[in-house]
Amino acid sequence: MAVDTDVLEDDWWKQAVVYQVYPRSFKDSDGDGLGDLPGIIDKIPYLKALGIDAVWLSPFYPSALADGGYDVIDYRNVDPRLGTMGDFDSMADALHAAGLKLIVDIVPNHTSNLHPWFREALEAGRGSSGRDRYIFREGRGDHGELPPNDWRSLFGGPAWERVDDGQWYLHIFAREQPDLNWKDPRVHEDFQRTLRFWSDHGADGFRIDVAHGLAKELDDRPLDQMDPDAVGNTLSHDGTSPLWDRNEVHDIYREWRAVFNEYRPPRFAVGEAWVVPEHQYRYASPTELGQVFNFEFAKANWNREQMGTAIREGMEAADRSGSTTTWVMSNHDIPRHASRYGLPQVDATNYHQLANDWILRDGRSYREDRALGTRRARAAILMELALPGSVYIYQGEELGLFEVPDLPWDRLEDPTARRTHGSATEKGRDGCRVPLPWSSEDQPESAPWQATFGQGGSFGFSPDTKEDGTPSDDPHLPQPLWFKDFCVDLQEGDDSSMLALYRKALALRSEWMKKALASGLDLEERKDDVLTFRRADVSGSGGLVCMTNFGTNPVPVQDGSIVLASGALQEGMIPTDTTVWIRF
Repeated sequence: MAVDTDVLEDDWWKQAVVYQVYPRSFKDSDGDGLGDLPGIIDKIPYLKALGIDAVWLSPFYPSALADGGYDVIDYRNVDPRLGTMGDFDSMADALHAAGLKLIVDIVPNHTSNLHPWFREALEAGRGSSGRDRYIFREGRGDHGELPPNDWRSLFGGPAWERVDDGQWYLHIFAREQPDLNWKDPRVHEDFQRTLRFWSDHGADGFRIDVAHGLAKELDDRPLDQMDPDAVGNTLSHDGTSPLWDRNEVHDIYREWRAVFNEYRPPRFAVGEAWVVPEHQYRYASPTELGQVFNFEFAKANWNREQMGTAIREGMEAADRSGSTTTWVMSNHDIPRHASRYGLPQVDATNYHQLANDWILRDGRSYREDRALGTRRARAAILMELALPGSVYIYQGEELGLFEVPDLPWDRLEDPTARRTHGSATEKGRDGCRVPLPWSSEDQPESAPWQATFGQGGSFGFSPDTKEDGTPSDDPHLPQPLWFKDFCVDLQEGDDSSMLALYRKALALRSEWMKKALASGLDLEERKDDVLTFRRADVSGSGGLVCMTNFGTNPVPVQDGSIVLASGALQEGMIPTDTTVWIRF
Protein backbone atom coordinates (compact mmCIF):
# COMPACT_ATOMS: atom_id res chain seq x y z
CA MET A 1 0.00 0.00 0.00
CA ALA A 2 1.39 3.38 -1.01
CA VAL A 3 1.84 5.81 1.87
CA ASP A 4 2.07 9.59 1.71
CA THR A 5 4.45 10.64 4.48
CA ASP A 6 4.06 14.27 3.57
CA VAL A 7 1.75 16.35 1.41
CA LEU A 8 4.01 18.58 -0.62
CA GLU A 9 2.87 22.03 -1.65
CA ASP A 10 3.42 21.01 -5.27
CA ASP A 11 0.89 18.22 -4.82
CA TRP A 12 -1.81 20.12 -2.90
CA TRP A 13 -4.43 19.13 -5.47
CA LYS A 14 -3.94 15.38 -5.06
CA GLN A 15 -6.05 15.22 -1.89
CA ALA A 16 -7.95 18.51 -2.19
CA VAL A 17 -11.64 19.26 -1.74
CA VAL A 18 -12.61 21.53 -4.62
CA TYR A 19 -15.82 23.56 -4.66
CA GLN A 20 -17.28 24.34 -8.08
CA VAL A 21 -18.68 27.86 -8.42
CA TYR A 22 -21.03 28.44 -11.35
CA PRO A 23 -20.52 32.23 -11.28
CA ARG A 24 -23.81 33.40 -12.77
CA SER A 25 -25.77 31.48 -10.13
CA PHE A 26 -23.60 31.85 -7.03
CA LYS A 27 -24.05 35.45 -5.71
CA ASP A 28 -25.17 38.65 -7.42
CA SER A 29 -23.60 41.83 -6.03
CA ASP A 30 -25.18 44.53 -8.21
CA GLY A 31 -28.81 43.45 -8.63
CA ASP A 32 -28.82 42.57 -12.33
CA GLY A 33 -29.91 38.98 -11.64
CA LEU A 34 -26.52 37.49 -12.60
CA GLY A 35 -23.95 36.26 -10.14
CA ASP A 36 -20.58 37.97 -10.47
CA LEU A 37 -16.99 38.08 -9.22
CA PRO A 38 -17.63 40.64 -6.45
CA GLY A 39 -20.40 38.30 -5.25
CA ILE A 40 -17.86 35.49 -4.98
CA ILE A 41 -15.49 37.75 -3.05
CA ASP A 42 -18.31 38.54 -0.64
CA LYS A 43 -18.85 34.84 0.09
CA ILE A 44 -15.24 33.78 0.56
CA PRO A 45 -15.76 33.62 4.36
CA TYR A 46 -18.61 31.15 3.71
CA LEU A 47 -16.35 29.03 1.50
CA LYS A 48 -13.56 29.14 4.07
CA ALA A 49 -15.95 28.10 6.85
CA LEU A 50 -17.20 25.21 4.73
CA GLY A 51 -13.73 23.67 4.90
CA ILE A 52 -12.77 23.36 1.23
CA ASP A 53 -9.27 23.67 -0.21
CA ALA A 54 -9.92 25.25 -3.61
CA VAL A 55 -12.51 26.91 -5.81
CA TRP A 56 -13.11 25.82 -9.40
CA LEU A 57 -14.53 28.79 -11.28
CA SER A 58 -16.73 27.88 -14.25
CA PRO A 59 -16.39 30.22 -17.26
CA PHE A 60 -16.51 33.94 -16.49
CA TYR A 61 -15.26 35.12 -19.88
CA PRO A 62 -17.04 37.47 -22.30
CA SER A 63 -19.79 35.36 -23.82
CA ALA A 64 -23.14 35.64 -25.59
CA LEU A 65 -24.35 32.91 -23.17
CA ALA A 66 -25.42 30.58 -25.93
CA ASP A 67 -24.18 27.80 -23.63
CA GLY A 68 -23.92 29.18 -20.11
CA GLY A 69 -20.57 30.89 -20.75
CA TYR A 70 -18.95 27.94 -22.53
CA ASP A 71 -19.17 29.93 -25.77
CA VAL A 72 -16.09 32.09 -25.19
CA ILE A 73 -15.53 35.35 -27.08
CA ASP A 74 -12.27 36.34 -25.34
CA TYR A 75 -10.22 33.79 -23.39
CA ARG A 76 -8.13 36.41 -21.59
CA ASN A 77 -10.74 38.73 -20.16
CA VAL A 78 -13.76 38.91 -17.84
CA ASP A 79 -17.37 39.28 -18.98
CA PRO A 80 -18.24 42.89 -18.05
CA ARG A 81 -21.54 41.66 -16.62
CA LEU A 82 -19.52 39.64 -14.11
CA GLY A 83 -16.80 42.14 -13.31
CA THR A 84 -13.40 43.31 -14.47
CA MET A 85 -9.87 41.99 -14.56
CA GLY A 86 -9.33 44.03 -11.41
CA ASP A 87 -12.17 42.09 -9.77
CA PHE A 88 -10.56 38.82 -10.87
CA ASP A 89 -7.23 39.82 -9.37
CA SER A 90 -8.95 40.90 -6.14
CA MET A 91 -10.80 37.59 -5.99
CA ALA A 92 -7.62 35.58 -6.56
CA ASP A 93 -5.82 37.58 -3.87
CA ALA A 94 -8.71 37.17 -1.41
CA LEU A 95 -8.93 33.43 -2.02
CA HIS A 96 -5.19 33.03 -1.49
CA ALA A 97 -5.30 35.17 1.65
CA ALA A 98 -7.98 32.78 2.96
CA GLY A 99 -5.73 29.81 2.21
CA LEU A 100 -7.79 28.68 -0.79
CA LYS A 101 -6.51 27.78 -4.26
CA LEU A 102 -8.10 28.86 -7.55
CA ILE A 103 -8.88 26.62 -10.53
CA VAL A 104 -9.94 28.27 -13.80
CA ASP A 105 -12.11 26.63 -16.46
CA ILE A 106 -10.52 26.41 -19.93
CA VAL A 107 -12.68 25.73 -23.00
CA PRO A 108 -10.36 24.54 -25.80
CA ASN A 109 -12.68 22.45 -28.02
CA HIS A 110 -14.57 25.41 -29.50
CA THR A 111 -14.93 29.18 -29.37
CA SER A 112 -17.93 31.44 -29.64
CA ASN A 113 -19.04 32.31 -33.16
CA LEU A 114 -18.42 35.91 -32.02
CA HIS A 115 -14.74 35.24 -31.30
CA PRO A 116 -12.43 37.42 -33.45
CA TRP A 117 -10.95 34.30 -35.03
CA PHE A 118 -14.33 33.13 -36.30
CA ARG A 119 -15.27 36.56 -37.57
CA GLU A 120 -11.98 36.61 -39.46
CA ALA A 121 -12.75 33.16 -40.86
CA LEU A 122 -16.11 34.31 -42.21
CA GLU A 123 -14.65 37.44 -43.79
CA ALA A 124 -11.62 35.67 -45.27
CA GLY A 125 -13.57 33.04 -47.20
CA ARG A 126 -12.75 29.66 -48.70
CA GLY A 127 -9.19 28.41 -48.54
CA SER A 128 -8.00 31.18 -46.23
CA SER A 129 -5.65 30.74 -43.31
CA GLY A 130 -8.38 32.22 -41.14
CA ARG A 131 -10.63 29.28 -41.86
CA ASP A 132 -7.84 26.86 -41.02
CA ARG A 133 -8.36 27.53 -37.30
CA TYR A 134 -11.80 25.87 -37.57
CA ILE A 135 -13.22 22.84 -39.37
CA PHE A 136 -14.85 24.00 -42.60
CA ARG A 137 -16.00 21.59 -45.31
CA GLU A 138 -17.90 21.69 -48.57
CA GLY A 139 -21.46 20.44 -48.53
CA ARG A 140 -23.08 17.58 -50.40
CA GLY A 141 -25.68 17.79 -53.13
CA ASP A 142 -25.60 19.44 -56.55
CA HIS A 143 -24.96 22.85 -55.04
CA GLY A 144 -23.49 21.97 -51.67
CA GLU A 145 -26.86 22.54 -50.07
CA LEU A 146 -26.64 19.45 -47.85
CA PRO A 147 -24.37 19.22 -44.77
CA PRO A 148 -21.11 17.30 -45.22
CA ASN A 149 -22.55 14.32 -43.33
CA ASP A 150 -25.40 13.29 -41.06
CA TRP A 151 -23.73 13.99 -37.73
CA ARG A 152 -26.03 15.35 -35.03
CA SER A 153 -24.97 17.91 -32.46
CA LEU A 154 -24.91 16.78 -28.84
CA PHE A 155 -27.36 19.63 -28.19
CA GLY A 156 -29.75 18.49 -30.92
CA GLY A 157 -30.01 19.31 -34.63
CA PRO A 158 -27.29 19.00 -37.27
CA ALA A 159 -23.64 19.26 -36.25
CA TRP A 160 -22.95 21.48 -39.27
CA GLU A 161 -23.92 25.09 -40.01
CA ARG A 162 -23.74 26.72 -43.42
CA VAL A 163 -22.18 30.16 -43.90
CA ASP A 164 -22.98 32.76 -46.54
CA ASP A 165 -20.48 31.54 -49.14
CA GLY A 166 -21.86 28.00 -48.98
CA GLN A 167 -19.27 26.20 -46.86
CA TRP A 168 -20.22 24.43 -43.65
CA TYR A 169 -18.47 24.44 -40.26
CA LEU A 170 -18.53 21.73 -37.59
CA HIS A 171 -20.06 22.39 -34.18
CA ILE A 172 -20.30 19.36 -31.90
CA PHE A 173 -22.27 21.50 -29.47
CA ALA A 174 -24.37 24.60 -30.25
CA ARG A 175 -24.16 26.33 -33.64
CA GLU A 176 -22.71 29.30 -31.75
CA GLN A 177 -19.75 27.09 -30.74
CA PRO A 178 -17.65 26.30 -33.82
CA ASP A 179 -15.09 23.56 -33.20
CA LEU A 180 -11.43 24.51 -33.35
CA ASN A 181 -8.94 22.78 -35.61
CA TRP A 182 -6.12 21.65 -33.38
CA LYS A 183 -3.99 20.78 -36.40
CA ASP A 184 -3.32 24.51 -36.74
CA PRO A 185 -0.20 25.48 -34.72
CA ARG A 186 -1.67 28.94 -34.03
CA VAL A 187 -4.35 27.30 -31.90
CA HIS A 188 -1.68 25.54 -29.85
CA GLU A 189 0.30 28.74 -29.37
CA ASP A 190 -2.69 30.83 -28.33
CA PHE A 191 -3.92 28.39 -25.69
CA GLN A 192 -0.45 28.14 -24.22
CA ARG A 193 -0.55 31.92 -23.97
CA THR A 194 -3.94 31.67 -22.23
CA LEU A 195 -2.60 29.16 -19.68
CA ARG A 196 0.27 31.49 -18.88
CA PHE A 197 -2.02 34.52 -18.69
CA TRP A 198 -4.28 33.06 -16.00
CA SER A 199 -1.35 31.48 -14.16
CA ASP A 200 0.22 34.93 -13.99
CA HIS A 201 -3.07 36.27 -12.61
CA GLY A 202 -3.17 33.77 -9.78
CA ALA A 203 -4.70 30.56 -11.16
CA ASP A 204 -3.27 27.52 -9.38
CA GLY A 205 -4.78 25.01 -11.80
CA PHE A 206 -7.22 24.44 -14.62
CA ARG A 207 -10.31 22.41 -15.41
CA ILE A 208 -10.28 21.38 -19.08
CA ASP A 209 -13.66 21.29 -20.81
CA VAL A 210 -14.24 18.42 -23.30
CA ALA A 211 -10.66 17.31 -22.76
CA HIS A 212 -11.12 14.17 -24.86
CA GLY A 213 -12.43 16.00 -27.94
CA LEU A 214 -9.68 18.30 -29.17
CA ALA A 215 -7.95 16.00 -31.66
CA LYS A 216 -10.12 15.22 -34.69
CA GLU A 217 -9.52 13.35 -37.93
CA LEU A 218 -12.12 14.00 -40.62
CA ASP A 219 -10.01 13.46 -43.73
CA ASP A 220 -9.16 9.75 -43.54
CA ARG A 221 -12.33 8.68 -45.38
CA PRO A 222 -15.23 10.39 -47.16
CA LEU A 223 -17.42 12.26 -44.73
CA ASP A 224 -20.58 10.71 -46.13
CA GLN A 225 -19.27 7.27 -45.18
CA MET A 226 -18.67 8.15 -41.54
CA ASP A 227 -20.84 6.72 -38.79
CA PRO A 228 -23.77 9.11 -38.23
CA ASP A 229 -23.60 8.25 -34.51
CA ALA A 230 -19.93 9.24 -34.20
CA VAL A 231 -20.74 12.43 -32.29
CA GLY A 232 -22.80 10.78 -29.60
CA ASN A 233 -20.56 7.70 -29.27
CA THR A 234 -17.92 9.33 -27.09
CA LEU A 235 -16.50 6.13 -25.56
CA SER A 236 -13.82 4.97 -27.96
CA HIS A 237 -11.91 1.85 -26.94
CA ASP A 238 -9.29 1.83 -29.70
CA GLY A 239 -8.56 5.50 -30.42
CA THR A 240 -10.05 5.38 -33.92
CA SER A 241 -13.05 7.64 -33.34
CA PRO A 242 -12.87 10.64 -35.67
CA LEU A 243 -13.79 12.94 -32.78
CA TRP A 244 -13.17 11.48 -29.33
CA ASP A 245 -10.28 10.22 -27.21
CA ARG A 246 -7.80 10.05 -30.07
CA ASN A 247 -4.15 9.35 -29.36
CA GLU A 248 -3.10 12.74 -30.75
CA VAL A 249 -4.89 14.61 -27.97
CA HIS A 250 -2.15 13.58 -25.57
CA ASP A 251 0.45 15.43 -27.62
CA ILE A 252 -1.44 18.62 -26.77
CA TYR A 253 -1.42 17.92 -23.06
CA ARG A 254 2.27 17.10 -23.03
CA GLU A 255 2.81 20.58 -24.48
CA TRP A 256 0.63 22.02 -21.72
CA ARG A 257 2.60 20.15 -19.07
CA ALA A 258 5.70 22.02 -20.19
CA VAL A 259 3.80 25.27 -19.58
CA PHE A 260 2.56 24.10 -16.17
CA ASN A 261 6.10 23.26 -15.14
CA GLU A 262 7.28 26.80 -15.83
CA TYR A 263 5.66 27.79 -12.52
CA ARG A 264 6.48 27.07 -8.89
CA PRO A 265 4.60 25.22 -7.68
CA PRO A 266 3.75 23.67 -11.05
CA ARG A 267 0.19 24.19 -12.24
CA PHE A 268 -2.03 21.17 -12.70
CA ALA A 269 -5.22 20.45 -14.61
CA VAL A 270 -8.19 18.12 -14.25
CA GLY A 271 -9.70 16.89 -17.48
CA GLU A 272 -13.38 16.53 -18.25
CA ALA A 273 -12.87 13.38 -20.29
CA TRP A 274 -15.85 11.07 -20.73
CA VAL A 275 -13.70 8.11 -21.68
CA VAL A 276 -13.66 4.41 -20.87
CA PRO A 277 -12.08 3.80 -17.43
CA GLU A 278 -9.02 2.10 -18.90
CA HIS A 279 -8.09 5.32 -20.75
CA GLN A 280 -8.36 7.73 -17.81
CA TYR A 281 -4.79 7.19 -16.70
CA ARG A 282 -3.31 8.84 -19.80
CA TYR A 283 -5.01 12.19 -19.14
CA ALA A 284 -4.08 12.01 -15.44
CA SER A 285 -0.43 11.20 -16.11
CA PRO A 286 2.18 13.46 -14.43
CA THR A 287 3.46 14.21 -17.95
CA GLU A 288 0.03 15.49 -19.02
CA LEU A 289 -2.81 17.10 -17.02
CA GLY A 290 -2.35 15.45 -13.63
CA GLN A 291 -5.97 14.47 -12.96
CA VAL A 292 -9.13 13.42 -14.76
CA PHE A 293 -12.70 13.30 -13.51
CA ASN A 294 -13.86 9.85 -12.45
CA PHE A 295 -17.38 10.07 -13.86
CA GLU A 296 -18.06 6.41 -13.10
CA PHE A 297 -18.76 7.50 -9.52
CA ALA A 298 -21.26 10.13 -10.67
CA LYS A 299 -22.94 7.66 -13.02
CA ALA A 300 -23.36 4.90 -10.44
CA ASN A 301 -26.74 3.94 -9.06
CA TRP A 302 -27.28 3.95 -5.32
CA ASN A 303 -26.30 0.35 -4.64
CA ARG A 304 -23.27 -1.41 -3.27
CA GLU A 305 -22.24 -3.15 -6.49
CA GLN A 306 -22.08 -0.08 -8.72
CA MET A 307 -20.56 2.21 -6.10
CA GLY A 308 -17.98 -0.43 -5.23
CA THR A 309 -17.08 -0.93 -8.88
CA ALA A 310 -16.68 2.84 -9.39
CA ILE A 311 -14.39 3.06 -6.36
CA ARG A 312 -12.33 0.07 -7.42
CA GLU A 313 -11.92 1.31 -11.00
CA GLY A 314 -11.11 4.82 -9.81
CA MET A 315 -8.35 3.56 -7.54
CA GLU A 316 -6.96 1.31 -10.28
CA ALA A 317 -6.88 4.21 -12.75
CA ALA A 318 -5.11 6.38 -10.19
CA ASP A 319 -2.48 3.73 -9.52
CA ARG A 320 -1.88 3.34 -13.23
CA SER A 321 -1.55 7.08 -13.81
CA GLY A 322 0.78 7.71 -10.91
CA SER A 323 -1.63 10.36 -9.65
CA THR A 324 -4.77 10.35 -7.51
CA THR A 325 -8.34 9.86 -8.59
CA THR A 326 -11.26 12.25 -8.24
CA TRP A 327 -14.73 11.78 -6.79
CA VAL A 328 -17.72 13.77 -7.96
CA MET A 329 -21.47 13.29 -7.62
CA SER A 330 -22.87 16.48 -9.17
CA ASN A 331 -21.84 19.35 -11.41
CA HIS A 332 -23.37 21.92 -13.73
CA ASP A 333 -24.06 19.33 -16.44
CA ILE A 334 -25.95 16.56 -14.61
CA PRO A 335 -29.10 16.46 -12.44
CA ARG A 336 -28.39 17.02 -8.77
CA HIS A 337 -27.62 13.78 -6.96
CA ALA A 338 -30.10 14.36 -4.11
CA SER A 339 -32.83 14.09 -6.76
CA ARG A 340 -31.19 11.22 -8.63
CA TYR A 341 -30.93 9.18 -5.45
CA GLY A 342 -34.60 9.88 -4.73
CA LEU A 343 -35.75 8.52 -8.09
CA PRO A 344 -36.20 4.82 -8.94
CA GLN A 345 -32.79 3.14 -9.15
CA VAL A 346 -32.83 1.43 -12.55
CA ASP A 347 -30.12 -0.16 -14.66
CA ALA A 348 -27.10 2.11 -15.06
CA THR A 349 -27.48 2.30 -18.82
CA ASN A 350 -30.87 3.95 -18.38
CA TYR A 351 -30.38 5.83 -15.11
CA HIS A 352 -29.46 9.25 -16.45
CA GLN A 353 -32.03 8.93 -19.22
CA LEU A 354 -34.62 8.33 -16.48
CA ALA A 355 -33.50 11.53 -14.73
CA ASN A 356 -33.68 13.46 -18.00
CA ASP A 357 -37.12 12.02 -18.71
CA TRP A 358 -38.22 13.09 -15.24
CA ILE A 359 -36.98 16.65 -15.91
CA LEU A 360 -38.63 16.73 -19.33
CA ARG A 361 -41.98 15.96 -17.71
CA ASP A 362 -41.53 18.66 -15.05
CA GLY A 363 -40.83 16.05 -12.38
CA ARG A 364 -44.18 14.33 -12.82
CA SER A 365 -43.22 11.12 -14.64
CA TYR A 366 -41.82 9.51 -11.47
CA ARG A 367 -42.18 10.22 -7.80
CA GLU A 368 -39.15 11.96 -6.34
CA ASP A 369 -38.80 10.82 -2.74
CA ARG A 370 -36.99 13.76 -1.18
CA ALA A 371 -36.65 12.22 2.26
CA LEU A 372 -34.99 9.20 0.66
CA GLY A 373 -32.83 11.37 -1.60
CA THR A 374 -31.67 13.44 1.36
CA ARG A 375 -30.83 10.39 3.46
CA ARG A 376 -28.82 8.88 0.63
CA ALA A 377 -27.08 12.19 -0.18
CA ARG A 378 -25.99 12.46 3.46
CA ALA A 379 -24.62 8.92 3.36
CA ALA A 380 -22.96 9.55 0.01
CA ILE A 381 -20.95 12.58 1.07
CA LEU A 382 -19.43 10.73 4.02
CA MET A 383 -18.54 7.81 1.78
CA GLU A 384 -17.04 10.18 -0.79
CA LEU A 385 -15.04 12.26 1.68
CA ALA A 386 -13.53 9.15 3.25
CA LEU A 387 -11.95 8.09 -0.05
CA PRO A 388 -8.34 8.95 -0.95
CA GLY A 389 -7.93 11.45 -3.75
CA SER A 390 -9.66 14.71 -4.59
CA VAL A 391 -13.34 15.47 -4.02
CA TYR A 392 -15.25 17.92 -6.22
CA ILE A 393 -18.33 19.52 -4.67
CA TYR A 394 -20.89 21.38 -6.77
CA GLN A 395 -22.33 24.58 -5.33
CA GLY A 396 -25.56 23.96 -3.46
CA GLU A 397 -25.03 20.29 -2.77
CA GLU A 398 -23.84 21.27 0.70
CA LEU A 399 -27.35 22.70 1.19
CA GLY A 400 -29.01 19.49 0.06
CA LEU A 401 -30.56 21.20 -2.96
CA PHE A 402 -32.67 19.15 -5.32
CA GLU A 403 -32.99 19.53 -9.07
CA VAL A 404 -35.57 22.09 -10.22
CA PRO A 405 -37.28 20.06 -12.96
CA ASP A 406 -40.32 22.24 -13.66
CA LEU A 407 -38.69 25.42 -14.94
CA PRO A 408 -40.99 26.86 -17.64
CA TRP A 409 -39.81 26.31 -21.20
CA ASP A 410 -39.80 30.05 -21.92
CA ARG A 411 -37.40 30.73 -19.03
CA LEU A 412 -34.82 28.09 -19.97
CA GLU A 413 -31.32 29.10 -21.09
CA ASP A 414 -29.76 25.73 -22.00
CA PRO A 415 -29.22 25.31 -25.78
CA THR A 416 -30.37 21.70 -25.48
CA ALA A 417 -33.83 22.93 -24.56
CA ARG A 418 -33.89 25.51 -27.34
CA ARG A 419 -32.88 23.00 -30.00
CA THR A 420 -35.18 20.17 -28.95
CA HIS A 421 -38.26 22.08 -27.76
CA GLY A 422 -40.14 21.36 -30.96
CA SER A 423 -39.70 17.64 -30.46
CA ALA A 424 -39.69 17.99 -26.66
CA THR A 425 -36.96 15.38 -26.20
CA GLU A 426 -34.74 17.14 -23.64
CA LYS A 427 -35.31 20.04 -21.29
CA GLY A 428 -31.65 20.56 -20.49
CA ARG A 429 -29.41 21.34 -17.55
CA ASP A 430 -30.87 24.54 -16.12
CA GLY A 431 -32.49 22.68 -13.22
CA CYS A 432 -29.12 22.32 -11.47
CA ARG A 433 -28.05 25.90 -12.29
CA VAL A 434 -30.75 27.84 -10.44
CA PRO A 435 -29.25 30.63 -8.27
CA LEU A 436 -28.44 29.69 -4.68
CA PRO A 437 -30.69 30.60 -1.72
CA TRP A 438 -28.74 32.54 0.90
CA SER A 439 -31.32 34.28 3.10
CA SER A 440 -34.77 33.19 4.27
CA GLU A 441 -35.57 36.85 5.05
CA ASP A 442 -35.59 37.74 1.35
CA GLN A 443 -38.43 35.49 0.24
CA PRO A 444 -40.04 36.18 -3.12
CA GLU A 445 -43.78 36.16 -3.66
CA SER A 446 -45.56 33.72 -5.96
CA ALA A 447 -45.05 34.66 -9.58
CA PRO A 448 -48.31 35.07 -11.52
CA TRP A 449 -46.95 33.03 -14.41
CA GLN A 450 -46.17 30.02 -12.24
CA ALA A 451 -47.44 29.53 -8.69
CA THR A 452 -44.47 27.40 -7.65
CA PHE A 453 -41.87 30.08 -8.51
CA GLY A 454 -41.20 33.47 -7.01
CA GLN A 455 -40.50 37.05 -8.04
CA GLY A 456 -39.69 40.27 -6.22
CA GLY A 457 -37.13 38.54 -3.98
CA SER A 458 -34.25 36.15 -4.45
CA PHE A 459 -33.53 34.43 -1.12
CA GLY A 460 -30.55 36.76 -0.76
CA PHE A 461 -29.00 35.89 -4.11
CA SER A 462 -29.28 39.56 -5.17
CA PRO A 463 -29.29 42.73 -3.05
CA ASP A 464 -32.65 44.36 -2.38
CA THR A 465 -31.89 47.25 -4.72
CA LYS A 466 -29.39 48.33 -7.32
CA GLU A 467 -26.98 51.21 -6.74
CA ASP A 468 -29.51 53.65 -8.20
CA GLY A 469 -32.13 52.58 -5.66
CA THR A 470 -34.35 50.71 -8.11
CA PRO A 471 -35.42 47.14 -7.26
CA SER A 472 -33.03 44.39 -8.29
CA ASP A 473 -33.86 42.28 -11.30
CA ASP A 474 -35.20 38.80 -10.76
CA PRO A 475 -32.57 36.03 -10.93
CA HIS A 476 -31.69 34.92 -14.44
CA LEU A 477 -33.34 31.55 -13.69
CA PRO A 478 -36.42 31.54 -11.45
CA GLN A 479 -36.06 30.10 -7.96
CA PRO A 480 -38.78 27.77 -6.66
CA LEU A 481 -40.57 28.83 -3.51
CA TRP A 482 -39.51 25.61 -1.79
CA PHE A 483 -35.95 26.98 -1.73
CA LYS A 484 -37.01 28.77 1.48
CA ASP A 485 -36.35 25.59 3.46
CA PHE A 486 -32.78 25.30 2.13
CA CYS A 487 -31.42 28.80 2.76
CA VAL A 488 -27.92 29.12 4.18
CA ASP A 489 -29.01 31.25 7.15
CA LEU A 490 -31.50 28.61 8.31
CA GLN A 491 -29.03 25.75 7.97
CA GLU A 492 -26.26 27.60 9.79
CA GLY A 493 -28.44 27.55 12.90
CA ASP A 494 -29.35 23.86 12.63
CA ASP A 495 -26.79 21.33 13.83
CA SER A 496 -28.65 18.56 11.99
CA SER A 497 -28.70 20.29 8.60
CA MET A 498 -26.90 19.16 5.46
CA LEU A 499 -24.62 22.20 5.71
CA ALA A 500 -23.67 21.26 9.28
CA LEU A 501 -22.86 17.71 8.17
CA TYR A 502 -20.62 18.96 5.34
CA ARG A 503 -18.79 21.29 7.69
CA LYS A 504 -18.21 18.57 10.30
CA ALA A 505 -17.06 16.04 7.72
CA LEU A 506 -14.78 18.50 5.93
CA ALA A 507 -13.23 19.62 9.22
CA LEU A 508 -12.41 16.01 10.14
CA ARG A 509 -11.08 15.32 6.66
CA SER A 510 -8.85 18.37 6.86
CA GLU A 511 -7.68 17.42 10.35
CA TRP A 512 -6.54 13.87 9.68
CA MET A 513 -7.95 12.42 6.48
CA LYS A 514 -5.35 13.80 4.10
CA LYS A 515 -2.17 13.60 6.19
CA ALA A 516 -2.80 10.93 8.79
CA LEU A 517 -4.16 8.25 6.47
CA ALA A 518 -2.47 6.25 3.77
CA SER A 519 -3.28 7.09 0.17
CA GLY A 520 -4.59 3.61 -0.57
CA LEU A 521 -7.55 1.66 0.75
CA ASP A 522 -8.72 -1.90 1.33
CA LEU A 523 -12.18 -2.45 -0.08
CA GLU A 524 -13.77 -5.37 1.74
CA GLU A 525 -15.30 -8.10 -0.38
CA ARG A 526 -18.67 -8.78 1.21
CA LYS A 527 -21.72 -10.66 0.04
CA ASP A 528 -24.23 -8.41 1.77
CA ASP A 529 -25.36 -4.87 0.87
CA VAL A 530 -22.76 -3.09 2.99
CA LEU A 531 -19.86 -1.26 1.33
CA THR A 532 -16.90 -1.18 3.70
CA PHE A 533 -13.41 0.11 3.12
CA ARG A 534 -10.47 0.62 5.44
CA ARG A 535 -7.64 3.15 5.37
CA ALA A 536 -4.64 2.69 7.62
CA ASP A 537 -2.79 5.48 9.41
CA VAL A 538 0.60 6.33 7.97
CA SER A 539 2.05 5.46 11.38
CA GLY A 540 0.95 1.88 10.85
CA SER A 541 -1.20 1.98 13.97
CA GLY A 542 -4.93 2.41 13.64
CA GLY A 543 -6.91 4.01 10.86
CA LEU A 544 -10.41 4.61 9.52
CA VAL A 545 -13.24 2.30 8.55
CA CYS A 546 -16.07 3.68 6.42
CA MET A 547 -19.28 1.64 6.32
CA THR A 548 -22.30 2.39 4.11
CA ASN A 549 -25.44 0.28 4.43
CA PHE A 550 -27.22 -0.04 1.07
CA GLY A 551 -29.47 -2.82 2.36
CA THR A 552 -32.90 -2.76 3.94
CA ASN A 553 -31.94 -4.10 7.37
CA PRO A 554 -29.74 -2.51 10.06
CA VAL A 555 -26.22 -3.94 10.35
CA PRO A 556 -23.77 -4.01 13.27
CA VAL A 557 -20.96 -1.47 13.49
CA GLN A 558 -17.40 -2.76 13.27
CA ASP A 559 -15.26 -2.43 16.37
CA GLY A 560 -13.86 1.00 17.03
CA SER A 561 -14.91 4.52 17.95
CA ILE A 562 -17.67 6.10 15.85
CA VAL A 563 -16.43 9.51 14.72
CA LEU A 564 -19.33 10.65 12.53
CA ALA A 565 -22.54 9.22 11.13
CA SER A 566 -24.77 10.52 8.34
CA GLY A 567 -27.89 9.67 10.36
CA ALA A 568 -29.00 8.38 13.73
CA LEU A 569 -28.08 4.80 14.57
CA GLN A 570 -30.72 2.29 15.67
CA GLU A 571 -29.71 0.68 18.95
CA GLY A 572 -26.09 0.74 17.89
CA MET A 573 -26.86 -0.61 14.41
CA ILE A 574 -26.35 1.14 11.07
CA PRO A 575 -29.77 1.63 9.42
CA THR A 576 -30.37 1.58 5.68
CA ASP A 577 -28.89 4.41 3.57
CA THR A 578 -26.49 5.48 6.32
CA THR A 579 -22.72 5.88 6.45
CA VAL A 580 -20.51 5.84 9.56
CA TRP A 581 -16.85 6.68 10.09
CA ILE A 582 -15.09 4.49 12.64
CA ARG A 583 -11.62 5.01 14.03
CA PHE A 584 -9.80 1.85 15.08
